[in-house]
Amino acid sequence: MIRISGIILNENKKSYIALTKIFGIGKSIAIKILIKNKIDLNKKISKLKENNIINIQKYIDNKLIVEGDLRSNIKINIKNLKDINCYRGIRHKLNLPVRGQKTRNNSRTRKGKKKTIANKKKQIKNK
Repeated sequence: MIRISGIILNENKKSYIALTKIFGIGKSIAIKILIKNKIDLNKKISKLKENNIINIQKYIDNKLIVEGDLRSNIKINIKNLKDINCYRGIRHKLNLPVRGQKTRNNSRTRKGKKKTIANKKKQIKNK
């Protein structure tokens, strides 16, 4: 059981894939971390020496923002956008897509489940 930045990593996976389990570390950053520490990319996490794991942990602590700190930074940034009432902040407030997507037909993940309007068809027929 190997723990880096408070996350238990899968020992059966290759080292660069296992590191991506940490929030804020993708494949490219994981590869960069392993190259800086002179560790083989295809080596499994279980085969790494204690020395290598400590070096990886130090690199992540000193150079990167990961896990809880990164999540809180993202929340603070979104809150600031909402406070200054910029376009992106307003879109966040209204739970609409922020990055320019169309909303007429889709964007269900952002809007939530469809809300049907009761008796709309009956009202149209009565008119």
